[in-house]
Amino acid sequence: MKILISNDDGYQAPGLVALYESLKTIADVEVVAPEHNNSAKSNALTLHSPLYVHQAANGFRYVNGTPADCVHIALTGLLGYRPDLVVSGINNGANMGDDTIYSGTVGAAMEGYLFGVPSIAFSQVDKGWTEIEAAASKAREIVQQMQAQQLVGETPWLLNVNIPNMPLAALRPLKLCRLGRRHAAERVITQESPRGDVMYWIGSAGAVKDDAEGTDFHATALGHVAMTPLKVDLTDHDNLRYWAQTASRMLDPDQGGPAP
Repeated sequence: MKILISNDDGYQAPGLVALYESLKTIADVEVVAPEHNNSAKSNALTLHSPLYVHQAANGFRYVNGTPADCVHIALTGLLGYRPDLVVSGINNGANMGDDTIYSGTVGAAMEGYLFGVPSIAFSQVDKGWTEIEAAASKAREIVQQMQAQQLVGETPWLLNVNIPNMPLAALRPLKLCRLGRRHAAERVITQESPRGDVMYWIGSAGAVKDDAEGTDFHATALGHVAMTPLKVDLTDHDNLRYWAQTASRMLDPDQGGPAP
């Protein structure tokens, strides 16, 4: 099994190092990760400046770009082969609910999925890297289970996994979940620069809004490892019929639509 690892915390992050050390015992693993922290970069690609690849002393390759950049260039020429699995993480903090839209960790995994490679994003629920070795062991276990079920290297899929910061023996069984929801983000923070200009800092993420049973928030709060299958199709399928009627009225002059 050949695995490509990336992340959004940067190639020196403890979560990435722990994940590499854990997975290299069961697969041929290569790391292509951002040079610096790229949290909240989502699926962004760098299109208007060149990307450079360097190699660290430990063999990790790092890129002056986003998580999606790293996976993109790895799969389109840098590696020279197609990996069986793309793994992103382990992130320093949760990626649950609405976080997944902004997450660079999920963005890296999604880039692998878009290229037809099964992909997993791993995150720890709390920041600070406590119990990171336990999280890395749990990640290896999940990868091994996917391989045992012959899901690695076959039809692409995308999974988002959040692991509580707990000793391995204390972690409760994996639970399949839907994404929860957060309230809107906190207000923007303003400051004055030394030159008198107004600076804006994005506010903190909103508090949890939907942590009902069945959500990732609920599962991890109880000590479970939460796993959520993701998809890329943003179409509002449930309301297609409603919008079809709306579009029809917009095109019909007798119903207030534009004249021919």
